[in-house]
Amino acid sequence: MMTFDPRTITTPVYEALSGLREQTQDNTRLKEQKNQAVELYTYLSTWGMMRLKAEEQALTQEGKRQVVCKYFECLQTLANLPDDKTLADVQGLTTLKELETDEYLGLTGLGLALAREFSFWATAVYHDVSGGD
Repeated sequence: MMTFDPRTITTPVYEALSGLREQTQDNTRLKEQKNQAVELYTYLSTWGMMRLKAEEQALTQEGKRQVVCKYFECLQTLANLPDDKTLADVQGLTTLKELETDEYLGLTGLGLALAREFSFWATAVYHDVSGGD
């Protein structure tokens, strides 16, 4: 019998956001990171994973881009894709485009669960960061 451990999703998200937080001194960038992490779920559920991956390259606010990159790094780790299919680099959009329908839908479900974790942990990790963009 295999038991699901919720820390499988929680741990990489907490570590990713905590790591970003520790590396960042600029308050504006901290706000960008927090806001992006909180907004990931809404963006993903509205626009989808391919749009989010494409948006990663277009983001001009460094804090927001850092969070999206960390999101895809976590998703890459959790998805357990073959070595030739990567999500966390510029090849990620091609990988998403070439997945079979059931693989893409499964990955989207995992991605939504991951985005919820980013939203939760953003509130905890950036508890003392307030204000909008």
